[in-house]
Amino acid sequence: MLLLERMRTGLREMPSNSVWLLAQALKPAAAVADATPFGGDSVEIRARRAQEAAERAREAEERALEAARESKARAAYARQVSERGHARMTEVERETNRDVKQRVAEAQKTANEFVRRERQAAEADAAEDRKEVQHEIDEEIEEAHLDAERAQQRAEELVENATEALAEAKRLADEAAQAARAAAEEAHRQAKQLAAEADQQASDAEARMGETEELREHLTAAARHAARELNRDTANGGLKSYNKPELVELAAGMGIQGRSSMTKGELVQAITRASRKR
Repeated sequence: MLLLERMRTGLREMPSNSVWLLAQALKPAAAVADATPFGGDSVEIRARRAQEAAERAREAEERALEAARESKARAAYARQVSERGHARMTEVERETNRDVKQRVAEAQKTANEFVRRERQAAEADAAEDRKEVQHEIDEEIEEAHLDAERAQQRAEELVENATEALAEAKRLADEAAQAARAAAEEAHRQAKQLAAEADQQASDAEARMGETEELREHLTAAARHAARELNRDTANGGLKSYNKPELVELAAGMGIQGRSSMTKGELVQAITRASRKR
């Protein structure tokens, strides 16, 4: 719209411009000659050219005016089209809103009817399920009562059997107590006899331990003596000429600890140190 307004303003000013051009073209020849002091085309030629230019300007002005009128008409038509479009859009929006509301109402109605039918079907199914479950529960309760009666009868039988078993157990316990008392008396008598025999065996063992200690000391002394003699026997290599099992046996006779894990050289050193002790 701003562009069209500027075009109309320029076209309104064009007639005065063309008149000015024509006035400039028809000035006296002297003025033209003064404007061209070095010669050139004649005044008539220049006037004819100016007249032709003015004619072309007039024709251009008419074409511009015609174009402006056409532009104005098209702008008016465009406004009409725009107004009709807005009106149609408003009507379409009104119709579509009405259609949407109608369809939503129908959908809501359909949904309510569907929900009602589904509720009825669900309630019927729930009632049937409750009926079946109640029947199963009644059967389970009846079976549980029968099991309880059978269990009670079985318990009474077991109580009776237990009473009889307790009586038998009491009788056996009395017999066992009498036998235990008799066995205790016999055991006491045997214990005294065994205690006397144990004292005698302890005395004999103590005497044997003393003899064993004397024998061990004698063997240890003999082993030490043998070790010293063997160590002095350098002609045959001394203790080093014996193998490890023989050295271990000799170390055992001397009471050397840790002999099994020693090397041959360690056994020789340990036996030599032990043989020097009195």
